[in-house]
Amino acid sequence: MSGILRYGTYLPYFRLDRQVAGIGRGERAIASYDEDSVSMAVEAGRQALGDSAVDTLVFATTSPPYAEKLNAAAIKAALDLPDQVRSMELGGTSRMGLAALLLGSDLGKAGRTTLVCAGDVVVGGPGGARERDSGDGAVAFVTGSGGEIARVLGSASTTTEVLDVWRLPSDPFARQWEERFGIEVLGPVSIDTATRALSAAGVAPEALSAVILDATNRRDVAGVPRALGLKPEQVSNMMADNVGRTGVAHAGLVLAGVLDTAEPGDKILVLSTADGCDAVVLEVTDDIAKGRPARSVEHWLNSKSTDVAYNSYLKWRGILPFEPPRRPDPDRPAAPIMKRHERWKYAFYGSRCETCGLGHLPPQRVCVKCRSVDKMKQECFADQACRITTFTLDHLAYSLQPPVVSTVVDFDSGGRLACELTDVNPAEVKIGNRLEMTFRRFYTGQGVHNYFWKARPVR
Repeated sequence: MSGILRYGTYLPYFRLDRQVAGIGRGERAIASYDEDSVSMAVEAGRQALGDSAVDTLVFATTSPPYAEKLNAAAIKAALDLPDQVRSMELGGTSRMGLAALLLGSDLGKAGRTTLVCAGDVVVGGPGGARERDSGDGAVAFVTGSGGEIARVLGSASTTTEVLDVWRLPSDPFARQWEERFGIEVLGPVSIDTATRALSAAGVAPEALSAVILDATNRRDVAGVPRALGLKPEQVSNMMADNVGRTGVAHAGLVLAGVLDTAEPGDKILVLSTADGCDAVVLEVTDDIAKGRPARSVEHWLNSKSTDVAYNSYLKWRGILPFEPPRRPDPDRPAAPIMKRHERWKYAFYGSRCETCGLGHLPPQRVCVKCRSVDKMKQECFADQACRITTFTLDHLAYSLQPPVVSTVVDFDSGGRLACELTDVNPAEVKIGNRLEMTFRRFYTGQGVHNYFWKARPVR
């Protein structure tokens, strides 16, 4: 058998208050101006990987930073996966998040260990249902055979040619046909796919501990509980009020929330409806505690700020025209330099002097303390804690969220770095504040995304 070995999640720090934006009640999770589907997938992957050795990487998204370039390559580099890893991307519909998990499970039967990442930044037209009901986030699973925390008991799929949600390459926002048409077509498809998945697993509906019903339109799956005879307590909370539907990540994100508190023997039905339907039945094993991440979905839900103006959000998404800072636009990063410094730029590897133990960021050949030459060993600083030594607020630098908080941070393990702060209220920045590192998109210059690491307050 095969299934899930480990998992991790990520929700951005910022929430948009729907009432303030005039789009309803509750909150929706919104990626910061320096986040995208790749950077969020890296954050979820960091939580999921642990000491797992993976040989395959699958990335699912409907909001790829590059339309033609392997976005998974940046995830591979940031997570310091081996060059020999097999990588692939899935997209085109939000059902691909669960499809990627099923693919990872199937690869596990062939002896492969896969990191499955799903992340989306879901953008809707201002004032519309997609803006109101969606959210941004990411989830990651390590799949394989042996030591599963949740085994796949059975699955089923349906592919339906239906005009439900669609977007042309030139469209800024996705469009959706009237809801009653989607319900008429995808409602029966959802019920049939769920029934076949349960039959393949040999599990009766009353034996399910949790049922996750994900769909582009929640009414497409509204008939499933009655058709299966489910009790209300069996149907999982889909986080509509405090996160929104996070595109390809959503079915997996809710599944992760269920796994955070699941008991051995629990059986879970996960269903995702979009252009058809995928469904899978999982059974939680005695090893569940071993695969849980350090930060639960509940942790990310509680780590937040709603102090974001609606016009700032629109500016971050490129919807609202604005006057940029009166500074030259940033130049694109150069490909040769990025390649030469790949492990520093993406995986955040510095060096440590083997003679005196001083850390160096960026990596150096000559120790600034003892002057030893070529006595360095590489060391990853991505997961090492640090604190603010000094800082300044720059109101003139180019940024979508001024002022830029420029800091010098000292790592607990030794080493000093000048960097930017993110996910922070400038008024709350103080010398000595505890920080952690996070992978972000610095800027986009002439069509090239420049990724690097920033510091943020400990979440």
